[in-house]
Amino acid sequence: MALSDRSRESLLPSFLYASSARSFAAASSPARLPVSAPAAGAGGGAPFSIQAPKERIELYSPAFYAACTAGGIASCGLTHMAVTPLDLVKCNMQIDPAKYKSISSGFGVLLKEQGARGFFRGWVPTLLGYSAQGACKFGFYEFFKKYYSDIAGPEYAQKYKTLIYLAGSASAEVIADVALCPFEAVKVRVQTQPGFARGLSDGLPKFVRSEGALGLYKGLVPLWGRQIPYTMMKFASFETIVELIYKHAMPVPKSECSKTTQLGISFAGGYIAGVFCAIVSHPADNLVSFLNNAQGATVGDAVKKLGVWGLFTRGLPLRIVMIGTLTGAQWGIYDAFKVMVGLPTTGGVTPAPAAEAESKVST
Repeated sequence: MALSDRSRESLLPSFLYASSARSFAAASSPARLPVSAPAAGAGGGAPFSIQAPKERIELYSPAFYAACTAGGIASCGLTHMAVTPLDLVKCNMQIDPAKYKSISSGFGVLLKEQGARGFFRGWVPTLLGYSAQGACKFGFYEFFKKYYSDIAGPEYAQKYKTLIYLAGSASAEVIADVALCPFEAVKVRVQTQPGFARGLSDGLPKFVRSEGALGLYKGLVPLWGRQIPYTMMKFASFETIVELIYKHAMPVPKSECSKTTQLGISFAGGYIAGVFCAIVSHPADNLVSFLNNAQGATVGDAVKKLGVWGLFTRGLPLRIVMIGTLTGAQWGIYDAFKVMVGLPTTGGVTPAPAAEAESKVST
């Protein structure tokens, strides 16, 4: 059910709004810092109400990037926490395939040994870690996509838009993984070594005592190896797939599609992109699980034990299901948040740095 105007006003923070209503056609003018919205609505409304339906976030303003960051927190943190049971089984299949032979038997073993509560072991570092990662991933992606488009100029930004998507997402993920890595290290240890710790609060100090603070970043390079290709595929393929859907599968332009239809396309494009993401990043995912589980282990140890074929295939079917669903849900939540705060959904139309560049020249 759609939110009413009044309920939207009560839910949305004021820092997400610029000082006056703007149409997105005119939003390509140079960014200005947002000013607080008027304290009272017309007719003596509540003194601190936010006129969300009448206010628009200026594209590429600080408020725009803040909204994208908040949407990234919601999309990544909540979805990764929701699939914690799948992630738990996947990690254990990667670490101990003799014990966790398949998806179904893996769930059975966990249920027998740890009970139903054991399926969500490690949910706190998962929630916090991927919330931090999502904030950086989506917020910096929007920033770098605009930044690289401006460097390229209008003509080349259009011509090489896929390269801009790839460069922007890779740059964002380098930063995002620095935020994620400590939480990921503790999460893997908690999930794959029963008795190591109950969760983040006792697992983090225990991890630091045993391996030092730098040990939290032992898996950073493999994490980059997993997440950077994953994110490049996630963003570039999503943008391409969504554009193709609007171009070839929809009878009307994106601007004439309902918001519900646009969000459905975001989910579908995200799910398809997620399948590609899982395949290209799976070997590095096996390495991350192996290195964070075994103290003092190296990449060579992982390759020797798992084998090259094992790196590419062990746990892959489950990861395809998990990452496909996860990525589709993330794009759905992210774009739903953008719609809720008055922004357009992602993809389907070419970014328009040209109008902004012309505006800057004319001024």
